[in-house]
Amino acid sequence: MPTIRELLSRGQSEIRFSDTARLDAELLLCSVMNTERASIYSRPELEIPCQEVDAYHSLVTKRAKGWPIAYLTGHKEFWSLDLQVNEDTLIPRPETECLVACALEKIPAGEAVRIIDPGTGTGAIAIAIARERPQCRMVATDISDGALAIAASNAKRHGLENICFIRSDWFSAIDYQDFDFIVCNPPYIRCNDKHLQQGDVRFEPVHALSAGDDGLHHIRQIIAQAPDYLTDNGWLLLEHGYDQGQDVRNLLACSGYSDTSTCRDFAGNERVTSAQYHA
Repeated sequence: MPTIRELLSRGQSEIRFSDTARLDAELLLCSVMNTERASIYSRPELEIPCQEVDAYHSLVTKRAKGWPIAYLTGHKEFWSLDLQVNEDTLIPRPETECLVACALEKIPAGEAVRIIDPGTGTGAIAIAIARERPQCRMVATDISDGALAIAASNAKRHGLENICFIRSDWFSAIDYQDFDFIVCNPPYIRCNDKHLQQGDVRFEPVHALSAGDDGLHHIRQIIAQAPDYLTDNGWLLLEHGYDQGQDVRNLLACSGYSDTSTCRDFAGNERVTSAQYHA
């Protein structure tokens, strides 16, 4: 039977296209063995049973074809939370942590504010905010039943009971209209963007990524509909592309929003724009 050292060497060689080939090999082996990376470091000569070897080789083969690590392991970390992911969901990005951080700056602690996360996917945004603001009343929607199932499972795994999950195309199934905050990461990639055919995004649900010729289709829709669901002086926070900040600010201004500001992500790009609506 092959050892951990041998399997990692083979795996790294087979997925050498990846800039993180060694790390990828380690994560895949840990997933198969259901163990932590520290464990494989401490036992490099441990022999691995044939069944686990076969499972590992299957994952390595998929990774060599470009499959995202998160889909292969079924997990992705976000806001220090371990989240389940699958092919029904977009893989949470570090950039979206900027959206959560910007929202938390505005959401008062200890108050039962109402928040909605339209297009929740894995539930990453809703779960991160609900954990940090346990008194809030959170609604999370998605048009995908598969995504909602993953999101609800993630919330349950983290012991959160203050999130209501609803199947809805943005706000279409929402009856009440008194949210203090709308926090949303809509699709914003241009439909002809070459990056849709590269890297991890090739395997992700295109409806969660692409948004018309200019990438602003869903952002326009949300900006137009949000006032019907916000309280007076409620806030809309939107994640957007690195080069879309000015366009989003213009759209908000034309729709009557005020107090508009844009936050930059960890790479220094404009990533999240917030605005207040006065009824």
